[in-house]
Amino acid sequence: MELDKILAQVEKYLLYALIFFFPITVLPTSPNIFVVPKLTILVFGIITLLIIKSVRVIVAGKLEYESGKYDLPVILFAAAYIISTILRSPNRMEAYLLPGTSTIVVGGALLYVLINQLKPEGKKNAVLALFSSAAIYGLTIILSFSGVFELITFLPAYMRAQAFSPEGGYLPSAIFLAVTVPLAVSYLIESKDAIKKGLAGLSIALIIFGLAISIFNILPGSDFAPRFPSMDVSWSIAVDSLKESPVLGIGPGNYITAFDRYRPIEFNTTDIWAVKFSTAGNFLMTMLTETGMLGFAGFTLILYSVYKNARIDIREKRMVNWGPQTYLLLTSLGIATISLLIFPATTLIMVTFFIILALNTKTHGTDLNLTTTTPGSDLQTSQKVASKVPALLLTVPVIIGSLIVGFRGYNIVRAEYVFNQSLQALAENDVRVTYESMAEAIQINPLVDRYHSAFSRVNLAIANSIVINATENLDEEGQISQEDSQRITAAIQQGIQSSKNAVATNPLRSGNWILLADTYRAIMPLAQGSDLFAAQSYANAIALDPFNPNLRIALGGIFYAAGDFNTAIQEFERAVAVKNDLANSHYNLAFAYSQAGQLDRARNSMTNVLALITDRESEDYRIARQALEDFQQEAGQPQPQAGGDLEPPQEGEQILQPPLELTEGSEPPASPVQAEPVPVDELTGDEDTNIQE
Repeated sequence: MELDKILAQVEKYLLYALIFFFPITVLPTSPNIFVVPKLTILVFGIITLLIIKSVRVIVAGKLEYESGKYDLPVILFAAAYIISTILRSPNRMEAYLLPGTSTIVVGGALLYVLINQLKPEGKKNAVLALFSSAAIYGLTIILSFSGVFELITFLPAYMRAQAFSPEGGYLPSAIFLAVTVPLAVSYLIESKDAIKKGLAGLSIALIIFGLAISIFNILPGSDFAPRFPSMDVSWSIAVDSLKESPVLGIGPGNYITAFDRYRPIEFNTTDIWAVKFSTAGNFLMTMLTETGMLGFAGFTLILYSVYKNARIDIREKRMVNWGPQTYLLLTSLGIATISLLIFPATTLIMVTFFIILALNTKTHGTDLNLTTTTPGSDLQTSQKVASKVPALLLTVPVIIGSLIVGFRGYNIVRAEYVFNQSLQALAENDVRVTYESMAEAIQINPLVDRYHSAFSRVNLAIANSIVINATENLDEEGQISQEDSQRITAAIQQGIQSSKNAVATNPLRSGNWILLADTYRAIMPLAQGSDLFAAQSYANAIALDPFNPNLRIALGGIFYAAGDFNTAIQEFERAVAVKNDLANSHYNLAFAYSQAGQLDRARNSMTNVLALITDRESEDYRIARQALEDFQQEAGQPQPQAGGDLEPPQEGEQILQPPLELTEGSEPPASPVQAEPVPVDELTGDEDTNIQE
């Protein structure tokens, strides 16, 4: 029993530590310094707690479990995310790692269960841990906003930014701090010790100051005021997602795919039309889109349980005339619940919601004896022998499962760390370390499209650097050497393969198809047939992001470079159709009209460009005005120029002669959805390495 008591103490203080450190954990072990470190401490903290709990059950030979009022709704809600992840998410790694939605919900649900096992005094200490963390959180915001961190030169660059907070934004900071204020006030009222009261009072002051700064910075007109899709846009996306999969949604961590595919064309009339959102305007719409009616039912059941039990608690408190501090936990839960209905939920907000649920619930203890006895061999004394086989049958699967998750989680985190090292090497232009580290990260965890995307760009940068050096050292016949040709081909093939691997990890993600298309487009001056593959890839991207005018412009540019001006005109006109007020669409259309001999239409389009450019002193306006003047000449054929926002179609040019031939298997994979047909006949016809260029 002594071992059981020791383990119980370790379990309890480890749980306090998890609650305390989770909100303020920020580490540069991943490109995302906010989410991944929090997920890491959450997952490994819970794994350790489950193993300790299992060992305690084996030692004691019984299971002591405290069930709470919200257990069933929480379990159903977490189960909805697990089921939707397994059956619907095209890339489960996104649900686990970034944005990590399923890990957040399931981890929060398990944390809720573990907090429920605490005695009343233990829950008071959990409250202390949470608002103490909030006090440090508030102090961090104060020091950052006041410029103190900026003066401390040894701090990392991300901490010296004025808008730094442990969650990466003022809105989630405001919600978290608002939730913890009632907890700190409750602790202050209940504490009898003067020192504890003083610490609670100091914590309240820090939290309120941090809250005030956060609210000030999210007010409309502020540089840090958050912007999200409107309720109409969020609802439209959710409804179209449910039409495809009403029960399970589009999959956790996959909102950005739904946003690309289902956002209404009216969104293009807003000033944030070019922004890709990974969340709806509030958590409710995000959850409905990602997990469908199953997740919605689970969350609705939680809301109903909160409302029902809050009414019961308030009625009981009035009957016994308890003090005001007894209502403060309910106030905290109310703030957390309402925030999910109004605002998006971040990692911190979602987990905090589960913590507050546990702190508010009443529990009922259950003891389950897991020890059996059998008669001993000494029949004269009838001595019985205790067996802990039932305890082992219950706990061994939990321990094994925890170890498996821990091992897999370790590799996921290690891959993130190695990938982050590669990005740091890239910033220092260390080619070898960049390349080798990215390759290692992919080997450790090949299911992350970000790794493949970055590796593709690195290979193309290397190929471009080799081309520059090779064209400066041509042989007597004006050709590059066989060795350089092989090196360029190898880099290009690796870039293409990495882009295709990114598509394979999530073929429904428009951004992955855009990467592949951009890869083919980048090698058009080098490799024969890449223009055809680029056009096919852009068409697939458009099928998954139909109202993106920039994709239409890019596809039209492929045809323009191939000399197929009529098809280019069709794509540029479609770009204008989905967003009529985008000057660049009209600009490209004007040059396509000009090349097709339709000068009147070219003049009209360039006139539209001038009308859409509000700054008459800008470089864009000067370029467009000069182009219009050239069009107005009888044989005007101006040379396309690039400005600030104006990017004209480029003429097709071949840098390498003869062009490289792509190997078999370089073509793009099949589209997961029906893409628009692309008329490809016209597309095909008759040494130091520096990767920062």
